[in-house]
Amino acid sequence: MPEQKDYEIAEQIGAHVNQLMGGPLDFDPLLDMIGDSRFVLMGESTHGTHDFYRIRAELSKRLIKEKDFKAVAVEADWPDAYRVNRYVRGMGHDPEAVEALLDFKRFPTWMWRNTDVLDFVGWLRQYNEHVQDEAKRVGFYGLDLYSLYASSEAVIAYLEQVDPSAAERARERYGCFDRFGEDPVTYAYATRLTLNSSCQEAVVRQLIELRRNAMDYMRRDGYVAQDDLFCAEQNARVVKNAEAYYRMMFEGDVESWNRRDQHMVETIESLVEYLGQYRLPQKVI
Repeated sequence: MPEQKDYEIAEQIGAHVNQLMGGPLDFDPLLDMIGDSRFVLMGESTHGTHDFYRIRAELSKRLIKEKDFKAVAVEADWPDAYRVNRYVRGMGHDPEAVEALLDFKRFPTWMWRNTDVLDFVGWLRQYNEHVQDEAKRVGFYGLDLYSLYASSEAVIAYLEQVDPSAAERARERYGCFDRFGEDPVTYAYATRLTLNSSCQEAVVRQLIELRRNAMDYMRRDGYVAQDDLFCAEQNARVVKNAEAYYRMMFEGDVESWNRRDQHMVETIESLVEYLGQYRLPQKVI
């Protein structure tokens, strides 16, 4: 009796589902389930439906307003997302949300440069404008590691402002990638075929030096200096982990995907630690 079995399954599911009516109370049961959780993960399998993006934004707004979440971390590259972060927290130079999203150039751009994300970024900026303490404003961050070149350029740009001699050393270390061209996959091929030595030691040294000098850089001008340093250190970590990811690319899917997932977890851990410095709720969407 397949039909009878299908009916029973539907009946069991029906006892637990919550019908969305388009009203303000639609997500109340879900927020009750979330309770005081520190992390809320939102995902779906289509990567692109308007309905999901809209619902994701609405849920995020409620978590921020009602549950005091302080960070939105997305499956995007750190430098691209950090431009948005500066905009929503009133620290950047972009006049509108649409400009703040312009660094999302890598395929698929429509994942982030779409009207639902644009509206959410605009809302987040307006929400933060009512938060007087800069440190307590909600941020927007990227978890991914594909931005090897953009992140290395960001580290150098930061060091040029705070320590020009260190910027020269960073430029020399990251220059290791120059001979492979603009596509990191070329680097993956070359290291796999052992045609060139890897840049692993250089990127690790750069991250270590940046961390070693962190206290000196942080003394510059309070919160803004600390935020800039945090961004630079994350970019240096991206370069280190991206180098490892591309080097592992042809060793098998498991190794490279695990490296990527590890990087995302490390980024969330760093973000939580950063929020904790300001005694903020360490709650991340």
